[in-house]
Amino acid sequence: MRLFLVRHGETVDNVAGLYAGVRDSPLTAHGVLQARRLGDHLAKQHQVTHVFSSDLQRAVDTAVKIVDAQLSRRPRQNDKHGDAPGSGGTLKPLQLVDLRERDFGSAEGKKFGTPHGDAETHEDMRQRAARFVQGHLVPLLGSDDSETVVAVVVAHGLILNSLFRVLQARFGTEPRGSEASAAWSNTGYLEAVIKAVTADMEGSNAEDSGKRKTKQPQFMTVVGANVLRHLEGLKKTKGGIGNAQFDKRQRTMDSFFGPASKKPRVDRESKKS
Repeated sequence: MRLFLVRHGETVDNVAGLYAGVRDSPLTAHGVLQARRLGDHLAKQHQVTHVFSSDLQRAVDTAVKIVDAQLSRRPRQNDKHGDAPGSGGTLKPLQLVDLRERDFGSAEGKKFGTPHGDAETHEDMRQRAARFVQGHLVPLLGSDDSETVVAVVVAHGLILNSLFRVLQARFGTEPRGSEASAAWSNTGYLEAVIKAVTADMEGSNAEDSGKRKTKQPQFMTVVGANVLRHLEGLKKTKGGIGNAQFDKRQRTMDSFFGPASKKPRVDRESKKS
């Protein structure tokens, strides 16, 4: 299984330097461009089969951009995963509360550095991450087509760190690069490959005598950490527009360079009548 751990795009609270754990802070106009760049980047390299997302809107909006890019590049009828949730022609983010950011308690919406002694504990975050791994990633590793699974997890910096530590503890790592830092910039991603091997298991009872084949996770290889290649050349729009909440009604720059609309031809004779 190839796994991408992705942080959401830039948000209004990111720019303002506010704690936004479980509260919904919308993507900025720049954040939307980051997400689109990421979606196109992943779609050029991989056919994603599963997308998991925090249920907070900034993560969902980022995940949707990834899905849109995937579906625009492949025919629906070629989907071998059928109608499985989060795959193929019906690919869509599976939104999960367990992937939410840390709850900062009374510091939510306040400036960085505000005391937050009532915030969610790191152990509680670890338990949420462990539930996600056990409930969603482990079944994928045990599937017959685990080698073709490409899973994307879109969440938040702190819970992604907890998730990565859980994966390290469960599968171990074969390091490549600077994964020890486990940091995520906006739309930065950690790419890893978790391999499963087929092992012989002895039968557990008389009816199950002899050996049977079963897949066991072996190790996790980190390919890259906080990857941001998709943002090369991307500059924030000046005048504060890039920092503002994205308005879905506004036109994007690429829309000005699309094909010109064709006006209906008017027959001069019929116009005279």
